[in-house]
Amino acid sequence: MRPWNFSAGPSALPLEVLQQAAAEMTDWHGCGMSVMEMSHRGKQFTQIRDEAEADLRELLAVPDNYDVLFMQGGATAENAIVPMNLIGRGSAAKADYVLSGIWSNKSHKEAQRYGDIAVAASSGAEKILDGVAQAPWTWFPEASSWAVRPDASYLHLCSNETIGGVEFPDWPDMAALGAPDVPLVVDASSHFLSRTIDFSKAAMVYAGAQKNAGPAGVTMVIVRRDLLGHALPICPSAFDYANVAGAGSMFNTPPTYAIYIAGLVFKWLKQQGGVAAVEAANAAKAQALYAYLDSSDFYRSPVHAASRSRMNAPFFLRDESLNSDFLAQADAGGLMQLKGHKSVGGMRASIYNAVPMQGVQALISFMQDFERRHG
Repeated sequence: MRPWNFSAGPSALPLEVLQQAAAEMTDWHGCGMSVMEMSHRGKQFTQIRDEAEADLRELLAVPDNYDVLFMQGGATAENAIVPMNLIGRGSAAKADYVLSGIWSNKSHKEAQRYGDIAVAASSGAEKILDGVAQAPWTWFPEASSWAVRPDASYLHLCSNETIGGVEFPDWPDMAALGAPDVPLVVDASSHFLSRTIDFSKAAMVYAGAQKNAGPAGVTMVIVRRDLLGHALPICPSAFDYANVAGAGSMFNTPPTYAIYIAGLVFKWLKQQGGVAAVEAANAAKAQALYAYLDSSDFYRSPVHAASRSRMNAPFFLRDESLNSDFLAQADAGGLMQLKGHKSVGGMRASIYNAVPMQGVQALISFMQDFERRHG
């Protein structure tokens, strides 16, 4: 059996996808070439790209008035590409950001290069929730508290913070926030394809592939078509959404092999029953892990229960002097990459789509045994 990979990204891929890619490595469907060797404009890769887009549209029920783009640079590049494309929609060149952790703060900092950027809400302070003091970035601001400027060009939200392990699944109706004309832009990188998306609420969703959708190298951008065509003059032509959409993601050479692997992942997801089926499985995995953490005095989860991510579960040992032993023994037992991000410490289990319940149960069993031996 392969070890269980709990990496936050690049992360576990379905074994079936890896095996198919290995079988097709030197000769894709009898064409005599590896996908790595194909012209991105040839009929073989055009078929791969078209099928990947069609499957992604089907999986997420993407409306016809949205373009699906395959881009490069990851979500970090989108921190600049989003404002360069969208802040010019309004005459005031302003945008609002919800701050909920490290990644949304990075997005906010980058956007300040391009216009008047305001904070609509932040969880960057301690807050008393359910009678308990929650540390900064361990809770998600209630949508009712957001202050969105009605003339903002867009509102930006990171709906799952990979490092902090907070998630905001129920995206707000912008009309209810008093800003019906402000498009909601969502960085959904670390829970993309783990749950359904309501495109009546989001005007744009983007995600780096390396969590649930494939290897690092390709970024999915799903954008409502009326948002195209407003790029700032300083926006590089290869990052202008209108150019990329007009060329079918072929404005420049796309990340062909990453798109191919993502396409295999999309087909695998369809075989699992689609996004709704994996969402139910993800909810069950997260419930099992958090239930154990809550039952134990040996471990603790820092995130407020209502804001816990289904994908990224940070946790701490009460006695952090045992951290090195925990990680070494976990690794020896085939439970890999559980060390928390260097900015927060502790542990983190990323339980993406490709990590089955069996892997989560193996982690819980190890944690129980470690607690018995060291508690």
